[in-house]
Amino acid sequence: MSIIQNVSTLKIGWLDAGCLKIAVFFITLFFAKIWSPLLGQDWYWYVAGGVIFAIRPFWTTFRWVFKS
Repeated sequence: MSIIQNVSTLKIGWLDAGCLKIAVFFITLFFAKIWSPLLGQDWYWYVAGGVIFAIRPFWTTFRWVFKS
């Protein structure tokens, strides 16, 4: 079975969805930092936040892909 056929079986919990939203938020801040000097933090804080909050959803998806 291909991944595309099994996509309907993926169940993402509320914690995974929340972490994914926070990861997208931090990655968006990273791109805003690169493209506009209006934000005050150093760029690595945005990347670190994005990576930290993306670990769990990526791990859940990784386990689901190799389980099927």
